[in-house]
Parts: sequence; C-alpha cells; structure tokens
Amino acid sequence: MILVPLEIAAISAIAASLYRFRASARRRNAQSWESLVARLRLDWDAREVSEQFLRGEVQNATPQEKWQRMQGAKGLCAMYQNASVMLEMADYAARNNRAVDSELIAVLRKDALKIRACVLMALVQYAFSQVNESICKNAIRAASMYSGMTVHMAQLLQVNDGGLVPNFVSAM
Repeated sequence: MILVPLEIAAISAIAASLYRFRASARRRNAQSWESLVARLRLDWDAREVSEQFLRGEVQNATPQEKWQRMQGAKGLCAMYQNASVMLEMADYAARNNRAVDSELIAVLRKDALKIRACVLMALVQYAFSQVNESICKNAIRAASMYSGMTVHMAQLLQVNDGGLVPNFVSAM
C-alpha cells in the first residue's frame, strides 16, 4: 500500500530531473559566443596569476602576500566561474566546427575540473582557518592551471576560428 505512492514519487522525481537536464542542455546549446564571453568574470585581474607571478614572485612572498596578490577568495571564485565558462566555450567551438582537436578539448575539460577542485579545496580551507601556506599552495596550483587553461583556450580558438581570439583575449 505504501509502495505505490513511493513509486509514483520516485518516478515523478526522475521525470522532473530529466526535464531539467534537457532544458539546461537546450539553453546551453542555444548560447551565442558573445553571451559566453559576457559571462566571464572581469572584476579581477587575471594577469596577476600569470606565469610571471607564479614563477618568481611567489617563492619569496608570505602566505598573506600571495593571498592578497590573487585577490583572495574573490580571485578564486572568479577562476572557478571562468573555468566553467571556458569549458562551455570549448564545447561551443566543438559544436560549431567539425575540425576541432578532440585532445585539446579533453585537456580543457580536465583542466577545468582540476581548477574547480583546487579552488573548492582552498576556499573550504580558508573558511575554517586563516590564510596559511597550505591554502596558498592550493590557490597557486589552481592559478597555475588557470593560466595554462587560458593558453589552451586561445590555442583552440586560434586553430579553429581566429576571429574569436580577440574577443576572448580582450575579455581575459
């Protein structure tokens, strides 16, 4: 007697989840390049986490200086969001150009997942303690991967549609 309402509830929940998934896929596929570029967070300076910063200046800085240079949690949140948007940009390039390098798309997907994991780890650590070397290590790892991901994204766009690169570079 109780099983029938539970089965109906389970089937309804599954149907609702499938409907939401399908609707989000349609929205994602209908996005234009301009709407994707507009979603990139530009309220922080990505150049601060460039290779120059990651190579030389980080080694002699204190954890607080490193954290401040990255703009702290704000910078990490921007990297988190931008990694997701760049992944959608890669998917857009793959959908709209048959000659897309599938290996480069796979690298971009892997980079985006790693960036998001490192950022989440750093933010969770930051929520429970003050800025320390462990938090900075995760943040710098995320920043390094983010810097590499922007280079890979520019390569993908250059190879597949050079006209999109200026829009991407000016947004970054």
